[in-house]
Amino acid sequence: QLEEDVTNLEEVVISGLATSVKRSNLANSVVSVSSAELAQVANQQTLDGALNGKFKGASISSNSGSPGGGMSFRLRGITSLSGFNQPLIIMDGVYLDNSSISPGLNTVSQAAGGGSQSNQDNASNRLADINPEDIENIEILKGASAAAIYGSRASGGVIIITTKRGKEGKPLITISQAVGVTSMLNPLGTRSWDAQKVEDAFGAAEVPTFQAAQNAGKIYDYEDELYGNKGILVNTNVSVSGGTDKTKYFISGTRKDDEGIIKNTGYKKNSFRLNVDQKVTDFIDLSLSTTYNHSSADRGYFNNDNTSTTMGISFAGTPSWAYLFPDAQGNYPNNPYSAANFLQTRDLITNNEKVDRFIGGGTATIKLLTNDNHGLKLLIQGGLDAYTLVTTAVFPNTLQFQKDGNGLNGVSIQGTTQNRNTNISAFLVHDFFPSGSSINFRTQLGITSLDFYQNTVLVTGSNMNGSQTNVDQSGTQAVDHNRLIQEDKGFFVQEEVNFGDKVIATVGLRGDKSSNNGDVNKFYYYPKANIAVNLHEFGLWDAAALSQVKLRAAYGEAGNFAVFGSKYTSLTPVVIDGLPGSEIDPDKGNTQLGPERQKELELGFDVGLLNNRVSLDFTHYTKTVEDMLLAART
Repeated sequence: QLEEDVTNLEEVVISGLATSVKRSNLANSVVSVSSAELAQVANQQTLDGALNGKFKGASISSNSGSPGGGMSFRLRGITSLSGFNQPLIIMDGVYLDNSSISPGLNTVSQAAGGGSQSNQDNASNRLADINPEDIENIEILKGASAAAIYGSRASGGVIIITTKRGKEGKPLITISQAVGVTSMLNPLGTRSWDAQKVEDAFGAAEVPTFQAAQNAGKIYDYEDELYGNKGILVNTNVSVSGGTDKTKYFISGTRKDDEGIIKNTGYKKNSFRLNVDQKVTDFIDLSLSTTYNHSSADRGYFNNDNTSTTMGISFAGTPSWAYLFPDAQGNYPNNPYSAANFLQTRDLITNNEKVDRFIGGGTATIKLLTNDNHGLKLLIQGGLDAYTLVTTAVFPNTLQFQKDGNGLNGVSIQGTTQNRNTNISAFLVHDFFPSGSSINFRTQLGITSLDFYQNTVLVTGSNMNGSQTNVDQSGTQAVDHNRLIQEDKGFFVQEEVNFGDKVIATVGLRGDKSSNNGDVNKFYYYPKANIAVNLHEFGLWDAAALSQVKLRAAYGEAGNFAVFGSKYTSLTPVVIDGLPGSEIDPDKGNTQLGPERQKELELGFDVGLLNNRVSLDFTHYTKTVEDMLLAART
């Protein structure tokens, strides 16, 4: 059976909570990234890494090179100084959590000293859990003008992920195997030293030590010793899809095992997916999407610190004639040039995070009315995103920076995070096609309910008893307990008018209330309006050479909630005369707190030449943020 060759302009793009639109009729600059671009061009460790460099208008940067992800997303720049800047992520109708949760390394690194507001703990983010092999398409709504229909969570933009689904036909079995090697990309090499350079850098007393090492041939390439591991990358994927006119299915399993360029670092993940589409009756369709994955990442000990103990910083201060290798009994010498022997740190520390995650969502589509002029359908959608994150960081008391009174005499940091997000929505979509007219109307009404729960317990033990790692075997314990509980309710209305694909206009309004706001019952409203004019549809010229000319304009507003708990004045634990107690935190809560508001005006045009073999798009946007939230100490 022949299938229509759908061009880029005829591609259907998800533009709202319950509907889609042809790309040629879009009034916004919306990016679409296909499965081929994500997984078949280059095999990436994580989904956030696979998105890097795939579209314009975004800054996607790695927080570190540690295995297991750790990406920072910025769509059209910074949207908040103290709040959430990451985009809202929705996969098959499920609102995903993308938190970066601290493993507590700041206890050792003290990276948050000097007034830093970030713990700089090299945490991964949870978008890394999603398997790129399972994704069919990703659409990126980069600004408020496109994302306004998502309301108070959309100021950072929206990423909409659609996973693969089965198609009618015999079972299609796909097996793929990727094997690769990872290595240091641009080594700097060993610095060339002589007696004068050594004296200038370290003083005259260091020159004999350097010369003795040079004469003995003991000049070492520590860059290669630390970063020179040739890591093996193995990715195996098996999928089965098919179905009948009533039932369609897609089943996949993935095993990933990636080593890092530093010994004892790596990332392992097992992932399983089951997607089922069922036609219950002629007017009821059900769609189910589920995935489970288990991952384990050994992330090393890097990034900024104020104690010169992370491997990268201690390496940078160590000359090539230092001797850092262990003896036959496995004892490492102290590094006289830094606070840490980075080879010892590499071989003895533990910094691991394990994730067990289940994501499930379902959609019921009920066709209430269908005739020549009207179509009315009800969509009911629900989703669950639940995971447990376990972090383990151990710094033995045999480390140079832990023993002999230099440090905390051994540190064990054990963290557990339980996260559960649920969402349920209902949408009514009415299509009206007046008889004898090329105009059609689409009206949408919807309500949403979102619940977020996150519970993190981080227990730190120092002054460890011998080689013990249990925190109860430590001389000192500290506990950090952080809970996030949030409930959001919202509604939206939207009207689309299409004048024969010549002029397409949309107006809409989103209203949201949240337990994060000072007044939990107050609705905050976010309007949107846009228009697209396809000049090539008016028959003003021969469209063979100039096949598309579209003018577009869009305006929208979106919000950003305050950090959870900001409306309260919290209590800080304190010990007074050996007894536990609480004192009032100097950062006072604000009972009038509401969301930040972003306003965006987007103007642009699209041009297609030679039957759209060559295309050009231009977008100009102006974005402003009002009601900016800042922490002010009184």
